Amino acid sequence: QVQLVESGGGLVQPGGSLRLSCAASGSIFKSLRMAWYRQAPGKERDLVATITQGGSTYYADAMKGRFTISRDNAKNTVYLQMNSLQPEDTAVYYCNAHPHRVRYWGQGTQVTVSS
Repeated sequence: QVQLVESGGGLVQPGGSLRLSCAASGSIFKSLRMAWYRQAPGKERDLVATITQGGSTYYADAMKGRFTISRDNAKNTVYLQMNSLQPEDTAVYYCNAHPHRVRYWGQGTQVTVSS
């Protein structure tokens, strides 16, 4: 069983940066490909980025060059560094395995980009 707790969201101005963290419980974490997802108001939840057990990464087109996903298996934590944030990045951000597991969804962390 894995429990995921996201943190690090907040209000930031356009062009600003935030670093999200996702702390995972359970020894299975190290064997999971992990991902960040986001859900904007009135929209479906979308994939943002993924990272394999060995550290290989994938980014959705809109995030390439701006977001960086990383993981620390010793700390059971996944990170998302977000730079050059824009209002369209406003959403609740979630971490999960990839493919996602329904039972792993946490509360997410709100990111609001506004001047």
